[in-house]
Amino acid sequence: MLMVFRYAFLACTLSISLADVASAQVALPSAIQKSYVLGPGDVVQVEVLGQADFGTPRVKVAPDGSIPLPIIGTIQAGGLTTQQLAATVRNKLVAAQYYNNPTVNVDIATYASRYVIVLGDVAQPGLVPIDRPYRVSEILARVGGLKDNSADYVVLSPVVGPERHIDVASLSRNGPNNDPYVSPDDKLFVPEAQLFYIYGQVNAPGSYPLKSGMTIRQALARGGGMTASGSEGRVSVYRNDHKIKIPLDTPLRGGDVIVVGERLF
Repeated sequence: MLMVFRYAFLACTLSISLADVASAQVALPSAIQKSYVLGPGDVVQVEVLGQADFGTPRVKVAPDGSIPLPIIGTIQAGGLTTQQLAATVRNKLVAAQYYNNPTVNVDIATYASRYVIVLGDVAQPGLVPIDRPYRVSEILARVGGLKDNSADYVVLSPVVGPERHIDVASLSRNGPNNDPYVSPDDKLFVPEAQLFYIYGQVNAPGSYPLKSGMTIRQALARGGGMTASGSEGRVSVYRNDHKIKIPLDTPLRGGDVIVVGERLF
C-alpha cells in the first residue's frame, strides 16, 4: 500500500522536460554585448548601412582570430569588442577609398569563446556569455534564477580546482568568499530537489521538495500541520520501505514518507 501511495505522488508531481541546452544561449543586454571580447568560434555579422554591395556577411572567428570580409579581405577580430571591430572595418574601407564615411554595425550572432555553462533546475539553462569576471549569484540572476522545486544549493565545477557545493542562501549573506567568481568554460548545475512524502492526518498531504536540514517537525508544518485528529505520538517515517520511529527534530532524507496517524480517544 505504501508503494502505491508513493508512486501515485510521483506520477502527480514529477515531470521531465528535455531541452537542447547545449545550443541555448541567454540573451545579453546590449551594453554587455558591446563589451564582450571576441574570440575563436564566435560568429559575427558585419553590415555597412546603406551599402548593399557589401552585403551582411556572417563569419566565424578563426582559431587565429581572423575573419574574411568583402572588399577588405581578412582582418583581425579576436581580442576586439564589436565596437572596436566596427571601427577597424570602417577605417579599412575609408583607407581603400571604397566608401567616404561608412557606418558599420557589428552584431554577435553566436557566442562560443567565452561562456559559462548553466544546467539543471533554472529558468533558462544554457550558455551564458561573459565579458568580465562574474560571481555565481550574478550568473544565476542572468539565467532567471532557480525554479520552485530546485535544490537549495548549486554545484560549481570549475575548469581549474575542485568541485564546490554552494548553499544558495549563503550567496547573499556570508560575504564574497561564499560567492566565488566563475571563469570561461566553468559549469554550474542546480539539481532538482529531492522529495519527501506526507499523508495521513495532515491538512495538505502530498509530496514536497526537501530542503537542507529539514526536520520531521518542519515537514509537518510544510504539509499544513496536523488535523484535529492527528497525533504527534503517532507520527511514523518509512525509509527505504522500512517503518522507523524517530524524534520529530530528526532531519529527513530524500524519499522519506511521513505518515501521521489518528489520536486515540
